[in-house]
Amino acid sequence: MATFETSNDDKDAETAFADKMSYSDYLHLSTILDAQKPQSQAHDEMLFIVQHQTSELWMKLAIHELVAAREAIASDRLRQSFKMLARLSQIFEQLNSAWDVLRTMTPSEYTIFRNSLGKSSGFQSWQYRLIEFAIGNRNEALLKPHAHSPEITAALTAELAQPSLYDTALALLVRRGFEMPDEVMLRTSALSHQSHEAVLAVWQQIYQDPQQYWDLYELAEKLVDIEDYFRRWRFNHVTTVERIIGSKRGTGGTSGVPYLRRILDVVMFPEFW
Repeated sequence: MATFETSNDDKDAETAFADKMSYSDYLHLSTILDAQKPQSQAHDEMLFIVQHQTSELWMKLAIHELVAAREAIASDRLRQSFKMLARLSQIFEQLNSAWDVLRTMTPSEYTIFRNSLGKSSGFQSWQYRLIEFAIGNRNEALLKPHAHSPEITAALTAELAQPSLYDTALALLVRRGFEMPDEVMLRTSALSHQSHEAVLAVWQQIYQDPQQYWDLYELAEKLVDIEDYFRRWRFNHVTTVERIIGSKRGTGGTSGVPYLRRILDVVMFPEFW
């Protein structure tokens, strides 16, 4: 683990790095810290850039954990998946906290450099889209903002071709002997799961006897945690945007706050709610 404190007693601390890997080398800090390129002279544009860049880094880690958790569930390694899913929830909490920093910027301060963004918008975040797809909110129409990049489009299309996190959890229930209707299990993977009474009945059975189905009960709670934190993130996104731009349209052409409010109604794991 990295340490940032030194004292006169640390005589053995390494101080010569001419031919050794240093902290900056390992983290490629020169690349990261040179990635902030404000397009205006506005003081607050640096805040805007850093907040979004760090959010994208957290999203990269979220995808890393999400993919690994899904693979663990698919191979019946639930204990390992629980650690990854718990970490995923905490990553969403870090993303949630980032809005607190951005909200220190006033509408007047944002207006100074807003035109510098052009048509760029968080709506175009392909990592956010991949997270939504991987968890279970799937919509092929959302590939359109990424059509300019064949590489990104291919990554998102590949995600739509495989089961979502929730679909993987439902497949686990089938392997455990629970019955699921064909319209749930055999639908195309590119479509989001819709609430189904048969799926609800299975989860109810698990929740009514957690001692018998403890690992499935714990999996369900981990999924509820994920959506809970994810909802908070989206809600804080809405309130932050409303606080800073009010009723203006988004830079990417969306309706802004009304669009973000509609997203709040999206439910990833409907049977739990």
